[in-house]
Amino acid sequence: MKRIANIAILSFTSTLLLVSCVPTRKWKASEAALQSARSDSARLAGQVSDLQSNVGQLKQQIGDLDKKINDLNNQAGALSTDAADKASRLNKTQEQLIEERRRLQQLQALMDQQKKATQEIRKKMSDALVGFNSNELTVAIKNGKVYVSLSENLLFPSGSAVVNPKGKDALSKLADVLNVNPDITVNIEGHTDSIPIRGRYKDNWDLSTARATSIVRILTIDYKVDPMRVIASGHSQYDPVQSNSTPDGRALNRRTEIILSPKLDELFKLLETGSGN
Repeated sequence: MKRIANIAILSFTSTLLLVSCVPTRKWKASEAALQSARSDSARLAGQVSDLQSNVGQLKQQIGDLDKKINDLNNQAGALSTDAADKASRLNKTQEQLIEERRRLQQLQALMDQQKKATQEIRKKMSDALVGFNSNELTVAIKNGKVYVSLSENLLFPSGSAVVNPKGKDALSKLADVLNVNPDITVNIEGHTDSIPIRGRYKDNWDLSTARATSIVRILTIDYKVDPMRVIASGHSQYDPVQSNSTPDGRALNRRTEIILSPKLDELFKLLETGSGN
């Protein structure tokens, strides 16, 4: 009987222990699951934090890239503007070069035309004055102009401004050419040697000027050359062609030069246009 009671007690205790173990295992399992969930949550929170940090860095990088893109766009705009300006300046330079080349071609054409006209004037004067020898007059081209140089012996008595008959004959032939060629300008220059003048004229300035104006009067009054085309001037002894230290040199210096040139209006106009640019 006692053995049966002990068995009953043992059975009851085992049952009791078995019943109490079931909640303990569940609690431990729940606790383990909770701990795992907490670990997962902490791990996920760390990942979220890392991702947020990465997002912040990416945003910073995007901002930096946007700034660089903006700077590059600005630089591209500036380069485009600069390139446009340079292209515009280049176009203007090319246009200016084309215009300058055209003007130079025009200038060269006019200069060639003036040279040809000057050579024609020289030929006409040489043909008109063919009857005079080289001791009396010469016809030459100098500095783009025709110089008709008449000696004192042909034109004037010594110390006088009254033209000789043979000198008037030469001036008559010269005037015939001038009257049929109205585009020729005429500059008459009187020259003397260095010997001081005595008599009627105060000095060589006075004599050289009187001789030039005397020839102007003959050309314009006697031979009807347009006075608007004529200029007279005296140079005294200060533009010699030879030394005044010898008689032959002084004789060559006592001269009157009639300087002829085609009108240069178009040439001067072109030069003025060029300087204005």
